[in-house]
Amino acid sequence: MSFIGSNFWKKSPFIKLLLSLVAGIILQWYVQLTGSLWIIFLSIFLFASIAYAFVPLIKRMQLNILYGIIVSILFICIGGLLSWTKDIRNNKEWFAHRYNNRDAFIIKLDEQPVEKTKSIKANGVVTTVIKNEKAIPVKGKIIIYFQKDSSFHLSYGNKILITKPLQEIKNSGNPGGFDYKRYSLFQGITHQVYLKANEYEVLKETEKDWFTDFIISTREKILIILRKNIKSEKELGLAEALLIGYKNDLEQSLVQSYTNTGVVHIIAISGLHLGLIYWLLAIILSPLKRKKIRWLRPVLIIFCLWLFSLLAGAGPSILRSAVMFTFIAAGESFGRKNSIYNTIAASAFLLLCINPYWLWDVGFQLSYTAVLSIIIFIRPIYNWFYITNKALDFIWKMNAVTLAAQILTIPISLYHFHQFPNLFFLTNFLAVPLSSIILLGEIILCSISFIPVLSVVVGKILVWLIWLMNTYIERIEAISFSLWDGLQINILQTSLLILFVAGVSQWLMNKSIAGLKYGLIGLLFFSGIRSYSFIRSELQQKIVVYNVPQKKAIDFISGRNYFFTGDSDLLKNDFARNFHLKPSRILFRINSADQIDNLISSGNYFMFGGKRILMLDSSARWTDQQTEKPAIDLLVISQNPKLYIKQIAKVVNIRQVVFDGSVPTWKTKYWKADCDSLHIPWYDVTTKGAFVMTLN
Repeated sequence: MSFIGSNFWKKSPFIKLLLSLVAGIILQWYVQLTGSLWIIFLSIFLFASIAYAFVPLIKRMQLNILYGIIVSILFICIGGLLSWTKDIRNNKEWFAHRYNNRDAFIIKLDEQPVEKTKSIKANGVVTTVIKNEKAIPVKGKIIIYFQKDSSFHLSYGNKILITKPLQEIKNSGNPGGFDYKRYSLFQGITHQVYLKANEYEVLKETEKDWFTDFIISTREKILIILRKNIKSEKELGLAEALLIGYKNDLEQSLVQSYTNTGVVHIIAISGLHLGLIYWLLAIILSPLKRKKIRWLRPVLIIFCLWLFSLLAGAGPSILRSAVMFTFIAAGESFGRKNSIYNTIAASAFLLLCINPYWLWDVGFQLSYTAVLSIIIFIRPIYNWFYITNKALDFIWKMNAVTLAAQILTIPISLYHFHQFPNLFFLTNFLAVPLSSIILLGEIILCSISFIPVLSVVVGKILVWLIWLMNTYIERIEAISFSLWDGLQINILQTSLLILFVAGVSQWLMNKSIAGLKYGLIGLLFFSGIRSYSFIRSELQQKIVVYNVPQKKAIDFISGRNYFFTGDSDLLKNDFARNFHLKPSRILFRINSADQIDNLISSGNYFMFGGKRILMLDSSARWTDQQTEKPAIDLLVISQNPKLYIKQIAKVVNIRQVVFDGSVPTWKTKYWKADCDSLHIPWYDVTTKGAFVMTLN
């Protein structure tokens, strides 16, 4: 129990405080205690920690462990209270507490609208609910989808009046699917609405703040510079994403190539960019390490880091990285290199106090694990080779950083992205240094944009460099074994994998037998859990009716194989397939097969695992001429067939009806009413998520 005592608090206080804060945040999210209960607990343990100061010295030494426990629980309470407070649903002024479908809203656009494939999207802040001609100030955010219209002219700061009811954001409910509802909630967004041109009124009043206005206008100026000097569309899209995180012009196929080869972090503005700039600034300003003016070095580094962060759009990921490197720069300026772990923990502690929900942000997790991994492993990896040539040594150092960052981030990447780029070292070997040069080139381009001759030359050089990097990435992706896809591990397996990596690393670097023992134990349990999951997968039999908007999509699953029936265009649409269907297939560990065991089909009838399934869509023709009344275990209705449930029930015994995502909402209402009158259970995937029938 010595790790709880005061000695540990003195040596590494922020690590301990961070762990306690994280425990409180997680506890609140999964248990959902009330704010008043957290305040009571907080008051009790705050009083206990203050009372400890009045205890005689000898008694304090005896109660050292108890004091450590009290302080830990105190910060658990702080984490829980912060998490409760950040949840917009707990705010008394949240608009959802004040309105009904007949009320009007005043909404302020808090970002520039972005053009999508079928609409124009913008985030909005609900400022006022108008109830019975009375204006009530409220809080909360929504997503607005505007109908594409040539007369659309809204921008950041505009206010609109709407009377259309808001829709609560919901998940698709497909197995293994992305939790979009939680993702939106963590940003304070709970509802959405689609508006046609005649469904909103633009108010004369606008509301802008100088900071956001400065960021938006600066980004617009940077985009103008890039578009003026980089003419190729494919290269321009990547240049915009690389410098300021603007991704609207990025080709989806190119993003997929970068993802599959393990270098998508280059596109996402994150700690990689700040880390590069921090490293370069540290080298350039190294002469300022002299005692009299050494305070100037961290000041300049921090100023440049924040300047770049603002110019890059001041997004959450870049600001988090800026805070982290600010703490690192400040810590080093005080000569505290040995407490680098505490410095990183302090920055994470501050960020989670600002927004506890960043704990679930993939960028937050990867940024901190990457920095921690680099700090731990960079020196041992760099020392693998001794290179006298400075240019080659620089290249090796860059790749040593890449290798070091991968060690702890791989388990987290596998958990979130379910794939491993087998050739990541080859892609990073060129992409990391080349993207660094491109990034610096773009900064130079923006700095000299007022000199047309030089900016044109730099622009052409950037086009060639980006073309070279894109071509290299796409060629690597084309190699058949470049990607190990379909990997599925849960949070427990992720933790065990990290334990294995940490233990074996401790053994290799410090000759620790205990590290090897714990690492092997982690690997043993990881392998056991994974083997058990594969055994269960081999025995599974399921029917999955997916929730895909306006589409029919059904999987028959037997063991590790599945047979798909549904709209054929889903097989050609990579985005729709990867978003709606692929997560489920990864979760169940299944592969496509032309035929599977226990599946027999005849027209609209299917027999699978002893269950009878009837599928009816717009092409189905129904007749009452039946010689017998068979039992149907599952009736799946798609599209808009011209039939009545009562008509079908006359000739078959229906045990379960499922309406898939292609059924019109207005038609579903009538069919549901028929089912209720006949006491037939029904399931609507558009409101309840995918229907999964487990047969064993």
